[in-house]
This record gives sequence, C-alpha cells and structure tokens, in this order.
Amino acid sequence: MLAKRIIPCLDVDDGRVKKGVNFVDLKDVGDPAEIAAKYQQQGADELVFLDITATNEQRQTMADVIEQVSSQVFMPLTVGGGIRRVTDMQKMLRAGADKVSLNSAAVHHPELIHDGAEKFGSQCIVVAIDTKWNAATHQFDVVINGGRQNTGLNAIDWVERVQQLGAGELLITSMDADGTKQGFDVRLYQAIDQVATVPVIASGGCGQVSDFSEIFRDTKVDAALAASVFHYGELTISEVKQHLADAGVTVR
Repeated sequence: MLAKRIIPCLDVDDGRVKKGVNFVDLKDVGDPAEIAAKYQQQGADELVFLDITATNEQRQTMADVIEQVSSQVFMPLTVGGGIRRVTDMQKMLRAGADKVSLNSAAVHHPELIHDGAEKFGSQCIVVAIDTKWNAATHQFDVVINGGRQNTGLNAIDWVERVQQLGAGELLITSMDADGTKQGFDVRLYQAIDQVATVPVIASGGCGQVSDFSEIFRDTKVDAALAASVFHYGELTISEVKQHLADAGVTVR
C-alpha cells in the first residue's frame, strides 16, 4: 500500500500567509518560508500554496514566495490560485513549484488541463474541485469562485472529465464540511472513489486527529489536507502521523 500523505495548506496574500473564514477576516499568520520550514521539520509530505488574491501583480509576488520557499525546503510544492494560462503554470514551475492547481479556470477553459498536461506532464497538473451537496438533485455540485458560484455541474461527472483531459491529481474540497471542524465529508470521498483513477487529496472539515484516521480507513483517498489545525498549533503533523501509524495506516 502506498503511504498516505499529510499536506498543510498555506493561503498567501501579498507575500504573507493569511487565514480567515471564507476568505474574510483575514489574519496574518506569518512568513511563508518560515512556516514551510516548520512544517518540513514536523514531517509534512507536501505543501499546497494558494494565492487568495491572484491578481497579476500578486502572482509576481507569489512567484517570489515560491522561489524563496523552494530554496529552503525540500518537499513537493503545489501552487494554485489565479492560474489561467499555460504561461502562468510555467512561471510557477520555474519558480520552484512541482505542481500547479487549477480550479475555476479549469471549469471555464477545460482545454487548459489538456494543454498543461501535454506541455509539463500530467503529474504537474492538479485539478482542485470545490463541491457542495445539492439535496434537490441528490448530487454533489461543482462550485467555483471561492464557493460563491454554483455551476450546476455534477462533481462526479467533472472528476471523470478532468481525468480524461489529463489531470494527474485531484484536490477535492467539501464546502459543506469546510471550516466546521466536524471531520472530512466521508460520503463525498466514497462517491469520488467510484470513479477516481488518479490520486485524490481530501480537504475540508478536519478538526481533530481522529478525522485523519477516519478518512483513510473509510475511503481510498491518498492524502489529507488541512490548514487551521496546523497553523494554530492545535495539531502537529508529527502527532497526526504517530496517530495514523498507531491506527495501522501506512505513513511516510
């Protein structure tokens, strides 16, 4: 069995790591390189950086951040937020990112997935999918623009489509669970399991250490991502990995 990965997520705004609720009430959490180095010491397997303002000017700042971080830490870095063209991908990969993440742009321009995979290889292309349960239609809808716009797309159908287009990994966030600290949305990932042919990262809802063992025990996801519980020191990655090892989950 492949080892399960634990991935902290850092939201970056104007060169600093910020944390808020639904992108409002942002609080400065610290310097990206310092935080990345701390997570490396704790045993993080990868890091995800999201540019949460993502204007062109900010993207230059983001490239500088990735350059600084990649010169100091030695684990895979995924960068997302505002990547709308193949040239944006190239800029982040040149700065030191190992993978780029596409979300809203992939919905608007699905050919971006194919073009990125063709130029850089599927292993570089992560498609991030934010989902919300639709009780009326009994499906998980794809939402974009930071959860503000429901596309009406069926998330399971979208997973199949992006895989056909060349996505090498999926970062699936449950908007229903996000920020609740009530645990990952197991039902969502069990549905994704039915169609996923590439690695899946679960995101949204982690509040305690047992949430990690539950998601790995009850679904086939390859990695679990969290932000607040790590940023605010409620959990350390070392604690999570020790808990998983004790629960019989293979970790690095």
